[in-house]
Amino acid sequence: MIDYQPVILPNIPDLHRIDVYEQHGGYQRIRKAMGMTPDEIIAVVKASGLRGRGGAAFPTGLKWTFMPKETEKPKYLCVNGDESEPGSFKDRQIFEFNPHLMIEGILITGRALGLKAAYIYIRGEYEHWVQMVEAAVASAYAKGYVGEGMKQTFGSDFAMDIYVHRGAGAYICGEESSLMNSIEGKRPYPRVKPPFPAQNGLWGCPTTINNVETIANVPLIIEKGAEWFAAIGAEKHPGPILYGISGHVNKPGVYELPTGMLLTELIYDYAGGVPGNKRIKMVIPGGSSMPPLRGDQLEGVRMDADSLKAIGSAIGTAGIMVMDEDTDLTRILTRITHFYKVESCGQCTPCREGTGWMLKVLHRLEHGEGSSADLDLLHSVACNIEGNTVCALGDAAAWPVRFTIERFRGELEEELVEKSVKR
Repeated sequence: MIDYQPVILPNIPDLHRIDVYEQHGGYQRIRKAMGMTPDEIIAVVKASGLRGRGGAAFPTGLKWTFMPKETEKPKYLCVNGDESEPGSFKDRQIFEFNPHLMIEGILITGRALGLKAAYIYIRGEYEHWVQMVEAAVASAYAKGYVGEGMKQTFGSDFAMDIYVHRGAGAYICGEESSLMNSIEGKRPYPRVKPPFPAQNGLWGCPTTINNVETIANVPLIIEKGAEWFAAIGAEKHPGPILYGISGHVNKPGVYELPTGMLLTELIYDYAGGVPGNKRIKMVIPGGSSMPPLRGDQLEGVRMDADSLKAIGSAIGTAGIMVMDEDTDLTRILTRITHFYKVESCGQCTPCREGTGWMLKVLHRLEHGEGSSADLDLLHSVACNIEGNTVCALGDAAAWPVRFTIERFRGELEEELVEKSVKR
């Protein structure tokens, strides 16, 4: 194991309380940022190499530059905490154990982009975490760190508000344009882009959307500097990251470590390996929507955006799903496809009809009533969904099916025979 001390989720009891957070340097980074120009803050974040932690791994500082500097319209930030994809469960750790780090990151982002307000979007089922974040925001208001009190606290003309918004409990609400429609009180259909949120976001005003974990890294970069952050982990995808490990491992959970860790080291050294020392059949490295990897592909694979892209997958939310040698792949695909079928908003025909079609075929295969030709049919349907929808949910539904067939064709054929015999 490497020598690393967590900074996003440090082992400090009661850090969610504002007095404890202040005792450990809390809200001193926003004070430092108030002494910097907006361009200086953006330059530091760009130099750090911070990339989004919500799935696309887009450079954060570059994204911030898309926000217009001069506009008569108010500007907004949306903090996306609507995680609901199977295998992704790390943002709630920040909500529970270090919410003020996220709030301080929002304030620094607000200072850099000249924001009027920020919305923390949390899915409705996260009631426990909603209450914790609301309590943290209220205590920050009471201390004068948020709202009009900022002017007196920091001796500045800048002030912004923070609102906590409950989502409707739909996966599509995590898509950035659907999220904005949801905040506006509309049905959360994804919007056609362009225009992009930085030009036409909330209520037609410029809006930036960042993930919870992304924003939580900002105060650390302001405090410790861009060079400190850039020196952690993978060169082109640096910094600490929260790995959520689930499935067939002895110690599932969220582990804060540098980017670029060996996938096998995470599974065996930190998550305790596979129960019964069984072989690994499949790993999905970034949440259920990412292309899966074969167990015999894992040696030497590192958990950063470029390394996973090179091997035909993606880091996504760094939600690592491990499946052992006894895993029923047909059953796994059926469950994943059922999720995306139910969560499809129905706006695009390929997604609405295609996910249902795939689910019907998978049900046939799971009950031993399918044939090898059904695997070709499934692959064809998945390929016709991919890239043909307004938002990325279509790809999210298609990739697990397409790549499991391409990488596990032999195992799926064997399962077909076994299920047919048992029928």
